[in-house]
Amino acid sequence: MEWRGEGIVLEMRPHGESGAVLEVFTESRGRHAGLVHGGQSRRMRPVLQPGNRVALEWHGRLENQLGRFAVEPLENVAARLMDDALALAALQSLTGLLLFTLPERQPHAGLYRRSLGVIGAMGRVAEWPQLYLLWELALLEEMGFGLDLSRCAVTGRREGLTHVSPRTGRAVTREGAGNWTDRLLPLPPVLLGEPAAHLGEIAAGLEITGHFLLHHLAPALGNRPLPPARERFVTRLVRARDGGM
Repeated sequence: MEWRGEGIVLEMRPHGESGAVLEVFTESRGRHAGLVHGGQSRRMRPVLQPGNRVALEWHGRLENQLGRFAVEPLENVAARLMDDALALAALQSLTGLLLFTLPERQPHAGLYRRSLGVIGAMGRVAEWPQLYLLWELALLEEMGFGLDLSRCAVTGRREGLTHVSPRTGRAVTREGAGNWTDRLLPLPPVLLGEPAAHLGEIAAGLEITGHFLLHHLAPALGNRPLPPARERFVTRLVRARDGGM
């Protein structure tokens, strides 16, 4: 059996003396693995870095086998972002979360296209941190843990939303929150689709998506810890917010 397509590199693991097991995210086949002969070579190592876009040919005797990949580079994203520490950290967080979250060989075409869009924006447009934040929101939605920020869970109002329940993921107004305000998460306007005024709003939004990644998604995946790359990205973004890198 064989198929051809494109994908985003998620991870490369050494296999034997010179080979590698490659994990990629593809539009029609989801997260997919395969063996790359010579994957540890000087020529292939730069190609197989997480976040890079590659052309793929997969061959296997049976569909459920690991199989083998033939890989050609399409865009070396990791090299493009090498001089942008914040964007590179975001790229590593994105690929780490995809590897952490996605089941094998189940397509998530919309998430794939959104991931390509965010990766393409990194380091190129000023609003890429907001696009990354909204990508995390979309990841939660795709995995069945989406937040309902459309209206107040108590009053039904669509405007004046100020908080979100850490338990249900539903938004409320200040009026609806009442005496429960100190038990709710502050809702930054950026999560409602408004432009972010500064990195502080992005950081506040990441606190919310991080809560649901850690306390809702991760338990459904066997209580595995979130990828360290996400924490490194958030730490670097907070430093950037405070004026350092």
